[in-house]
Amino acid sequence: MNATRTFRRLLLLLSLTIIPLRTETASAADSADVYREVLEGSKLTPAAAQQLEATLQQTPDDLPTRTRLLGYYLRKQYASAPDRAARQQHILWIIQHHPDAPIAGIPHGELDPVLDGHVYQDAATLWKLQVANHPTDPAILHNAAKYFLLHDRPIAEDLFKKGATLEPNNPDWPAALGELYNLESRYQPQPGKKQQAAAALNQYERAFALTTNATNKFYLLDDLATTAFDAGDTNKAATYAQQALNAAATFGEKDWNTGNAIHHGNLILGRIALQAGDIELAKHYLLEAGKTPGSPQLNSFGPNMALARELLVKGQKDVVLQYFALCAKFWKSQPELDAWTDAVKHGLIPDFGGNLIY
Repeated sequence: MNATRTFRRLLLLLSLTIIPLRTETASAADSADVYREVLEGSKLTPAAAQQLEATLQQTPDDLPTRTRLLGYYLRKQYASAPDRAARQQHILWIIQHHPDAPIAGIPHGELDPVLDGHVYQDAATLWKLQVANHPTDPAILHNAAKYFLLHDRPIAEDLFKKGATLEPNNPDWPAALGELYNLESRYQPQPGKKQQAAAALNQYERAFALTTNATNKFYLLDDLATTAFDAGDTNKAATYAQQALNAAATFGEKDWNTGNAIHHGNLILGRIALQAGDIELAKHYLLEAGKTPGSPQLNSFGPNMALARELLVKGQKDVVLQYFALCAKFWKSQPELDAWTDAVKHGLIPDFGGNLIY
């Protein structure tokens, strides 16, 4: 059904959303606060959420409380029309009164044209008005662009480019354009896919060159390796993948991105090896990818299965089953792994769905 498709697209966007300690559009402290607040909101009971709603009746400008409620409603909206309506009203209020707030630039503050119908367009109209009234406010341009990223990408692209013109030395803007072109590449057949990946790579490389913080450079390496591979530049892909693995060894498990770097860096190297005809080396990298300690994204959305599928096509089911077992250590209580394991044991290639993208 449409709601299911919408939910899956939301999961994709959430899986691509960088935990916002990289951004320069909002302060690192503000970005950390908004993610802490939505996480707190996701754990609310219905009674506690109603108490917060009552609080807002007295103090409507209490943005942290409204942010917690958006954390609460993000998943509730799919099963409850009243919860969806409450979420919509909070988002419209934020666009009207605090369009520069960090919550307005992440999926918790966005709407979907299928699920939300005319409210999506109402919010789009509000965003266009805010941009017209504040054409040189980077935070508002950024949040508006994020709103349009999934469903009106030409508008998002134009806004990101305007931001880049306003702040030519801010790496957030080319990074955002890289994300946009990366999303475009995921839904296109060749040769369009390769062209969009090359455009994404170009923007990610610009962002990398503008970034001076070592941690933020680390966070870009995964995107650089993946888009270079998708663009067909295996030399760059191998270089960035190895840099990601080296950085992961330096940062260690204290950094949330280390697990991503270990996982995706090894997968890229494995896919390059397989393209070169070295099945044994590809198998080695697959198992190394499975040894990741996990990450917020991997623990929630699961491991990437692109290399596993390519090896299954080559008849290498034993190593793929070993990979599944390794992934079960960080991707816990996921029925997909059991179903995929059963399929592979019976000589089938599973439908990995979004896990070919994540």
